[in-house]
Formats: sequence, structure tokens, C-alpha cells
Amino acid sequence: MIDDAIRVLAGDCTVIAEADDRSEYRGRVTTIVKPDNTVLVHDIDGYQPVAWLTRADSVSSDRAGDFTLVAKKDTQTLRIAAHDQDGFAHYPASAAGTPVGTCQNENCAGELVRSKGVHCVDCGTRYGIPTDATIKDDQSYCDCGLPRMRVERGLAFDVCLDRNCESLDEAVREAFDREWDCPESNCDGDLRILRRGGLIAGCEHYPECDTGFAMPAGVVDGECDCGLPTFETHGGTRCLDATCDRAVARHVEAAGDD
Repeated sequence: MIDDAIRVLAGDCTVIAEADDRSEYRGRVTTIVKPDNTVLVHDIDGYQPVAWLTRADSVSSDRAGDFTLVAKKDTQTLRIAAHDQDGFAHYPASAAGTPVGTCQNENCAGELVRSKGVHCVDCGTRYGIPTDATIKDDQSYCDCGLPRMRVERGLAFDVCLDRNCESLDEAVREAFDREWDCPESNCDGDLRILRRGGLIAGCEHYPECDTGFAMPAGVVDGECDCGLPTFETHGGTRCLDATCDRAVARHVEAAGDD
């Protein structure tokens, strides 16, 4: 249900950080150990930890008497020993993100948030979405009750967060499957819309012809001099073939004519 737990250790501690040099601190501090083994030691001053180790290879602790903790990563070591323990606890944790809707799982009405995808903060249900997707905030919900997202893949598609409910792949396939010819001079195939890690326009004669292009995050706005479509993206106009510079050159020439 929850990604993992955050460990919190508080007390009067000696903190020793060893890397190229050695630093030692003493005081009442709060140590936070995150699920990815990042260790942060905070005192009363400022926002920056007095000591830290990011994504340690190992973190071990001993609660016999007052706690001790040792975190190691490569040549770095962070040691914490409590002289007077104020507290030691585990708290459930999940990724935090922007609220986008309400979970529709049975017996769950948790908040859906966007953070590296969309997930429920209560039951942990996850929906993988493209990084460039925009969650619609106009109360546009699918029949299943989940919000829709807008994704640009040749056209702007509004589909459900749950690909099993409304499939982005099917929408792109319906719009562009066999829409373009394979650009290889000795090939008479059409480009099919396929999923190979991401959505691609790939030749129907694969593996005899291995021509294929990742579908850009943008909207088709014309045709390149090479015969493939051009896309208007956040980075400007580009050809379906990312290695083709003719679309960019033509776009610059057209701008110069204005």
C-alpha cells in the first residue's frame, strides 16, 4: 500500500562523516532515513542538513541501549551514535505529488496524485503515463470515474489515465496506422504504429526492413522534404525522422521569407 517507511531517529548524538576528510558533530539532532537509503541529519539551524549521505549502499542500525546507525557508500561513511535517545520511529511514506482526482478502486476513495506517474496515496494503485502528458483539470472524467489526460502524438488525444479503459496506443494507431510510406528507396511497405518501449512508426516489413521512428511529442503540421511528416513540438519543428535536418532548414527559410 505504501512505498516504504521513513525512519526517524532523534536525540543527543555524535555524528561522524568520513570521506576524503573527517568531520564530527555533537548535538541534539533528528536523523531521517528515507526508503532509498538517503540519510539526512538535521539540527536546529537552517534548511540544509549538517550531514547527509545520498542513496547509501547500506544502512545498518542497532537499538540496543541508545541507537547507533552506520551508512556507507563507496568511500563515504556516516556514523551516528546517540548518547541520549529522544525517539526512534517508523512512519509510512509515499511519493507526494499534485492532486489530480479520486481513486476509483472498490473500498478506496484516496487522493490520486501525480509524481512520476499517477498513484493513490491510500491504496498505492499506480498508472504509468507519458512524461509530457497533461492531466485535464476541467472535470473531464472517463466513464470509469478517472480523469483524462491530454497527450500529443501527431494529434492531441484525450484519453483515460487507465490504458485498459481508453488506450492511447489505439487512438494513435487509428489516426496514423499506414498513414505514411516507409522512406527506404527499396521498400514498398507502410509505417505501422507499434509499441516498442514507446510508440513508434515502424515498417510493416520488419525484420526485412528495420526502419522505425519514435513518435514525437507534438502535432503533425506538414510534410518534410524527405516525404515524412513534420511535427510542431515544444522544441520547434522537426521531422518524424529525428536525424533529418531538412524540416528545420525549410522552417528557417520560411521564417526568413516573412
